[in-house]
Amino acid sequence: MRPILMKGHERPLTFLKYSREGDLLFSCAKDSTPTVWFADNGERLGTYKGHNGAVWCCDISRDSTHLITGCADQTAKLWDVQTGTQLYSFNFESPVRAVDFSIGDKFTVVTTDPFMGHPSSIQVKRIASDIDEQTSDSVLTITGPQGRINRAVWGPLNRTIISAGEDCVIRIWDSETGKLLKESDKETGHTKQITSLSKSADGSHFITGSSDKSARLWDIRTLTLLKTYVTERPVNACAISPLLDHVVIGGGQEATQVTMTSHRAGKFEAKFFHKILQEEIGGVKGHFGPINALAFNPDGRSFSSGGEDGYVRLHHFDPDYFNIKM
Repeated sequence: MRPILMKGHERPLTFLKYSREGDLLFSCAKDSTPTVWFADNGERLGTYKGHNGAVWCCDISRDSTHLITGCADQTAKLWDVQTGTQLYSFNFESPVRAVDFSIGDKFTVVTTDPFMGHPSSIQVKRIASDIDEQTSDSVLTITGPQGRINRAVWGPLNRTIISAGEDCVIRIWDSETGKLLKESDKETGHTKQITSLSKSADGSHFITGSSDKSARLWDIRTLTLLKTYVTERPVNACAISPLLDHVVIGGGQEATQVTMTSHRAGKFEAKFFHKILQEEIGGVKGHFGPINALAFNPDGRSFSSGGEDGYVRLHHFDPDYFNIKM
């Protein structure tokens, strides 16, 4: 599995996202410039210029026409994917940490960090079909969780919002009323901050990664803990294969410690686990620093990783991989 190295960012990667068809890959980094690549050969197509801080996340509409990005400059911006034109900027009083389009792309959920006396929040914005009619009004605002909310995604049929972050608790909220519906059990949940959250292709379950050196698989409706994957380093990113019963987990030690260790000692590889058996089945090395972002192509035949080293690595699986593992 010879990777394609994509160098388009000057600072550490923060997030990766494929388009629905899997032909485009979007990357976010601390250099303030989201970038789009051909997902097949790693060719850079363009950048989206307008942010003034670390871009923490992005999401792409189902028809691949619109991109939304969340940034430390206290904005979430809506872009035209093809032209790179900024269509609208949602302004907040705090840095934006997570964004996620609803099914149908008529709404987006946005999370903001605690900042200068403002608590963390989950906000829902309506996306207008005509950009001239777009407003910054929030359809719903939820406050309450302590600390930063690192990820928030839509649940089944847009009826719920699932959030997770620094306080180690996963929560399910009613997306219309903002009422708290469920919380993860503290006995079976993570013991340190939840750094990442990624849904399965069918939306029936999701995986969370945590600084407690584990990733956990959850039922998206009941919040029942299904599986636990234990590793020897903090987990910064995780993803579920849409094709095989595999999950990939990446992380490494704190960035402040990286310069004092070699890439081998730092354990900077992406590790694969069997989703059902919870056993480690392989790993892919290469990054010279912690892995901060992971994503599977929707066809399941390739995946990408983004690291503290500023590189995006694109990995295509060998055909034999599927013959052996199917």
